[in-house]
Amino acid sequence: MKIAIVHDYIKEYGGAERVLEELVKIFPKAEIYTTVFLPKYLGPHRRRFEKYDIHTSFLQYVPFKAKLISPMRLISNFAFKSFDFAGFDLIIVSQTGAYFPNSLNKKGAKLVSYTHTPPRYLYGYKTARDLTKNKLVYSLAMIANHFLRMVDFRSSQNVDQFIANSQEVRGRIEKFYRRDAVVIYPPVNIPSPKVSRKEEYYLTGGRMARAKGTDVIIKAFNKNGKHLKIFGKGFAGFEQELREMAKDNIEFVGEVDDDNKFELMRKAKAFIFASYDEDFGITPVESMGAGTPVIAYESGGVKETIVEGKTGLFYGKNTPENLNKAIKKFGTMKFDPKICRSQAEKFSAKEFGLGFKEVVNA
Repeated sequence: MKIAIVHDYIKEYGGAERVLEELVKIFPKAEIYTTVFLPKYLGPHRRRFEKYDIHTSFLQYVPFKAKLISPMRLISNFAFKSFDFAGFDLIIVSQTGAYFPNSLNKKGAKLVSYTHTPPRYLYGYKTARDLTKNKLVYSLAMIANHFLRMVDFRSSQNVDQFIANSQEVRGRIEKFYRRDAVVIYPPVNIPSPKVSRKEEYYLTGGRMARAKGTDVIIKAFNKNGKHLKIFGKGFAGFEQELREMAKDNIEFVGEVDDDNKFELMRKAKAFIFASYDEDFGITPVESMGAGTPVIAYESGGVKETIVEGKTGLFYGKNTPENLNKAIKKFGTMKFDPKICRSQAEKFSAKEFGLGFKEVVNA
C-alpha cells in the first residue's frame, strides 16, 4: 500500500508535530508532504525532523516565508492541490487547524483526516493573535474568514474518514462540517517511572500563545508570590509581553528537550493549565505521566483526561482570582503519583497506534 502523510506546515513543535512523528513510526514507508518546512525553528527537536524526506510545496520558495506563515493560509488550499498523489492508496492528513490540507486532490486514494481541530480562527475560538486591536485589520480578516469558511467546508466533504483527537473536537466536526468522526486520542510520550523529590515550584509551559492563557497564569502568580517556572517559547511580541509582565518569582527556562521537560514535571508541585477551549491538551497528560497533578481551567479536552480530585483540580471562569483559589485549595489536598501515572497511560502512543491501524484497515 502506498501511503502519504500530509501536514499543514512544519515550523514549530507542539502536539500536532508529535502526532506527525508517531504517524511516521506507524507507517515508516509513507511519504511526507507539507507546504513549508523550516527546521531551524524547531529548537531541540530539529534533528528528529531533518532525517525525514519531506516534500514541500511552491510556498517553500516564497521569500520571508517564516514571517508569512499566517497570511499564507489564504492560498494554502492551492498549495495542497499542487501535490501529485497519483498512485497513492491512502492519504493521512494531520489537520492542525491552521491551513486547509483536506482540499488536496486525492484522486483514487482514501483520505483519512486526523483532525486536531477545525480552524479556531474561523469559528470564534480564541487564537494566538488578537486582531481586535486594529479595526481595519479585524474587518479585513472577518471578510476573508467568511470565504475561508466556505473553503474549509468544501474541503471537509473531500474526506472519507474523520478522526478527532477528542470528544471536544468530534463535536466541532459535527457542528461545522456536518460529518461524524471516530475519536482516537493523540499519542502522549509517557515519562519513565522515575521518582524525583518535589520542589517548591509550580510549572506551566508549551507554546506560549494567547489561547493558552499564559497571561492569566502569570497574573495569578504575580499576586500569590509563589515560584512559577515556564518552559517553551511563543510569538516574539507576546512572549516579550509576558516576560515584561512577570515578577521576580516567575522564571522562564526557554525551550527544553523531553528529558528536561519531564524532570521539571516530576519535581513540580503541580502543572498549571489555563488554555481556552483546548482541543486535547498533551502537556497535562505528560505531567500526570510524571506523577504530578494538574490544576486546569475546566474547558475543552482536558475534561476528558483529568480526573477531578484524583489526578488534578479544575477551576471555573478563567481569571487569576479563580486560579489562585484553586491553588489555595490544592494546598489542602493530596494526590497519589501512581494514580496520576495510571490515568496518563490511557493516552499512550501504543493506544494511539492500535486505534489508528484499526480505523485505517476497516
